[in-house]
Amino acid sequence: MAENEDGQEKSEAPSEKRRTDARERGQVPRSREFNTFFMMIASGAGLLMLGPTMMDKLLDILKIGFSPTREQIFDTKFMALLLQDRILESLILMAPLMLMLYLVALFIPMIVGGWNFSFKAMAFKGSKLDPLKGTKRIFGAQGLMELVKAIAKVVLIGWVAVAILMWQADSIMGLGYMPVEVALEFLGRDIIWFFILMSFSLIVVAAMDTPFQIWNNTQQLKMTKKEVKDENKNQEGSPETKSRIRRVQIEMARRRMMQQVPTADVVITNPTHYSVALRYDQESGGAPVVVAKGTDTLAFRIRAVANEHNVPILESPALARAVYYSTDLDEEIPSELYLAVAKVLAYIFSLKDKPGTDFSRPLEFTDVTIPEGFRRDN
Repeated sequence: MAENEDGQEKSEAPSEKRRTDARERGQVPRSREFNTFFMMIASGAGLLMLGPTMMDKLLDILKIGFSPTREQIFDTKFMALLLQDRILESLILMAPLMLMLYLVALFIPMIVGGWNFSFKAMAFKGSKLDPLKGTKRIFGAQGLMELVKAIAKVVLIGWVAVAILMWQADSIMGLGYMPVEVALEFLGRDIIWFFILMSFSLIVVAAMDTPFQIWNNTQQLKMTKKEVKDENKNQEGSPETKSRIRRVQIEMARRRMMQQVPTADVVITNPTHYSVALRYDQESGGAPVVVAKGTDTLAFRIRAVANEHNVPILESPALARAVYYSTDLDEEIPSELYLAVAKVLAYIFSLKDKPGTDFSRPLEFTDVTIPEGFRRDN
């Protein structure tokens, strides 16, 4: 099991933040063998497709380059221009193959670890010069894997090369009896195929190295329990800070709620424990909305604010409890309570129509029936 510098066991899987930080540092899983395999296959395929055309054009470039006249040979300016033109033609000739290899080198690494560019990875790090850490890398899991890969490549490529030579021994020996141009064409084509076949042998090494690099990167990013705890604390704050923030949020929500009490049409209460403030917009045609609610001390504060703003307070313990437990703030009451609340609002509106009605004292209203599923005994 991996340990950190303090000797603590890294038993926890790396968090998303730790992986993100590692990517910013340039630490992503990479398999050189995987990339090398595809580069070699792409090189062989490119030479197989473009090789004949490239050879014909290269021969033309050489013929032109090696056939100047006597006067041209002694003209230094002409020879410089001739060399410049032949180099330019050669570069243009090689451009398609180089472009194909460039695209392979650019996009193949995205398969393992994704594409990543980091300036931090290019920065100088003195820790890389630490001989102790270098020794650990050599004799650690990474060093062992590098040794296994080196042996596997020598064995695989050597075995494939010997097998191909034995398979094509008669054809190779027969090259001496062929015309030079035919022999060169045959040899060039066979060398490309030999190269591709030997490259395919590296798929074993790539298949072995790729999952190891992913596993090794995860092992390096694993965290101790203390690191997980510290990261959570840094991201979410300490329990004391979170508690303080929560208290502030609750207080701000209560202040906003208390500001809505003066807009209510009625505050329904259980005189000792519950207060629920309802507002009904007759123009919208919707159901009554709970704009404030609370128990105990908060209930008393709601009633006090209602008194200050001459909002009717009606004592109906059963209805107060039913609305309190069934409806959240800024929500409409459930349809099952429509009838009971409608009776209360009709009673309140009828009193408001009478001049001189005193709303400074709580009203009582008993003509309320609560549906079975909404009754609360306390």
